Amino acid sequence: MKAMVLAAGLGTRLRPITYSAPKPMVPVLNRPVMEHIIGLLQRHGFNQVTANLHWFPEAIRDYFGDGSEFGVELSYSPEEALLGTAGGVRNASSFFDGGFLVISGDALTDIDLAAMREFHESHGGIATLATRKVSDTSQFGVVITDEDGRIQGFQEKPDPAEALSDLANCGIYMFNSEIFDFFPGPGESVLASDDDPEGFADWAMDVFPALLEAGEPFYSYEVEAYWNDVGTISELIQGCFDGLNRTVDLEIPEPELKPGIWCADGVDLSGAEVQGPVLIGPDCMIEAGSEITGPVVLGRGCRLGRDVRVREAVLLEGAELTDGSFAVGGVLGS
Repeated sequence: MKAMVLAAGLGTRLRPITYSAPKPMVPVLNRPVMEHIIGLLQRHGFNQVTANLHWFPEAIRDYFGDGSEFGVELSYSPEEALLGTAGGVRNASSFFDGGFLVISGDALTDIDLAAMREFHESHGGIATLATRKVSDTSQFGVVITDEDGRIQGFQEKPDPAEALSDLANCGIYMFNSEIFDFFPGPGESVLASDDDPEGFADWAMDVFPALLEAGEPFYSYEVEAYWNDVGTISELIQGCFDGLNRTVDLEIPEPELKPGIWCADGVDLSGAEVQGPVLIGPDCMIEAGSEITGPVVLGRGCRLGRDVRVREAVLLEGAELTDGSFAVGGVLGS
């Protein structure tokens, strides 16, 4: 089964970070969040992958190349204008030759994709949507199902008192190739406007309602796996901390010097006091008297002056704290 990574979005809620980088390149544990997704695909046997591109496309192309360094065959589907959550998949339809997976390139998860594929192939429906129970439905689109898991409808961010389900749509989908028969025609998308390009389409507003109207069976696959769409600064911080605390199964790129402290080779910690969990990237300079109290992530080339205090923070590549500075509970860029 081939896979498509959705990597074209603007990531507006992550500004100012995404003013200069596409959302899939925002780092979690000093690696682009999309790298964690590519690794997940590779581990579960999805080795042929395409990704749609729009915002800073060269940043993604230059980093991932043809995917061989990451164990996959990676191609790209550029979008001159954004085509919507489903339109971008239709634009890449020539890549698929049967059933396929669609997954966001800017979400953090350790879902068992092989198990999801087995479920999808077992029920005979046209589509499978990964879902997860949530306590606050007002933050998510929720999926309404019958006792067999067949999808009966949707609600968009309902108030918990009015919610008919607590199953959030995770934006991870498996489809049979017939799904393209249920896409809207040119200019027929519910969300289409004069500014939208031909081929624009949305899963929630166009395709899934068409499946319901046609009586086409498709199913929810409920998971308990970690899932964080890394859509806001606070979610980015939480994703980094969850990776450090091993709440989500992510590969940490640096060697573990002692329990809970991962540090790149060549970084001198002799004059600093470090309490994990902490990840310190390559080429960091940490001067005497500094205290780092985890959870903390330091990106490549960070500079901490003398007597600096850092606690519960994420410092991106090239960030600097001058002598005597104190940083807590946020993200610091260069």
